[in-house]
Amino acid sequence: MNIFVGSLPFSIDEADLRESFEAYGTVDSVKIITDKFTGRSKGFGFVEMSNDEEAQKAIDELNGATVEGRTIVVNKSEPKPEGERKSFNNNRSGGGGGYGGGGNSRGGGDRGRY
Repeated sequence: MNIFVGSLPFSIDEADLRESFEAYGTVDSVKIITDKFTGRSKGFGFVEMSNDEEAQKAIDELNGATVEGRTIVVNKSEPKPEGERKSFNNNRSGGGGGYGGGGNSRGGGDRGRY
């Protein structure tokens, strides 16, 4: 079962998260999601446990628990239906972009030109 873990303290690492879940059973994988530019935790992650009974016990016990002063959210991760996924190629508002191309909320266009 894939488990979502949210509201994590930014200081927690994957080894700490794994240890918390291993108290309930075998953990197959742990992934804390990080910002691709800074490498800093985004405050949520995923834990994979192959035994659904152990995973459900971990969810029941850990949801609402306090970790380093923060109340964490733990629940079964459900994949979004295909139609609800964000597309970065479609449905963009704005546009333009590029050098002097505008497309932002400030008007853009001629900034930077002489």
